[in-house]
Amino acid sequence: MSRWEPGARERLVVAAVDLFTEQGYDATTVAQIAERAGVTKSTFFRHFPDKRELLVAGQETLSRLLTEGIAEAPGDASPLEAVAAGLERASTAMGPATRELAPRLKAAIAASAELQERDTLKTVSLAAAMTAALVARGVPDPIAALAGELGVLAFKRGYAEWAEGDGGAEQELAGYVLAALDELRAASASLG
Repeated sequence: MSRWEPGARERLVVAAVDLFTEQGYDATTVAQIAERAGVTKSTFFRHFPDKRELLVAGQETLSRLLTEGIAEAPGDASPLEAVAAGLERASTAMGPATRELAPRLKAAIAASAELQERDTLKTVSLAAAMTAALVARGVPDPIAALAGELGVLAFKRGYAEWAEGDGGAEQELAGYVLAALDELRAASASLG
C-alpha cells in the first residue's frame, strides 16, 4: 500500500460508501475502508478523525464556495440572487464522479440513523453558512435565514434530481439547482 498515493481522500470516500452500502455502516470498520481504498489505517486517520466524517467530506469546501459566491454577487443583487450566485459557484465543483457516487451515498444514508443525523447536521451547517454570508452583505437576519434555508432546499432538490437523472445527460448540477431555486421562489410568492 502506497503511503503518499494521490487521490487517497477520494478513494477513502468511495470505499466507505461502497462498504456502507454493501454491509451497513455499523458493520464497516476503518480497517476495511482503508484496505478497500488501498491505503493504511494511518492514512485514513490523516484524512478523517473517524468513519462518520466520511459523509461530510468536502463540506468545508462546499460551504466556502457557497459563501464566496454570495459575497461576490453584484452589490445590487437581491438575497435570492446572491444565493443563486453561491449555489452556482458551489455546483460547478461537482462533476461526474460526484454524480456517480450520489445514489450509493443516498442508500448508505437511508440505511443508517447515525448517517442520517450527520447529513442533517451538514444541511444545518450549509444553511448557517449562507445566512452568515447574506448578513455580511447587510441582509436583515430573518430575510437572510429564509434565503439561506431556501438555498439549501434548492441545493438538495436540484442535487437529488441531477443524481437520479440520466447519467449520460450533459446538464451540469448548477442547472438543476438554479431551476429548483426558481421553483421555490415562485412557490414562496404564492404563500402570500
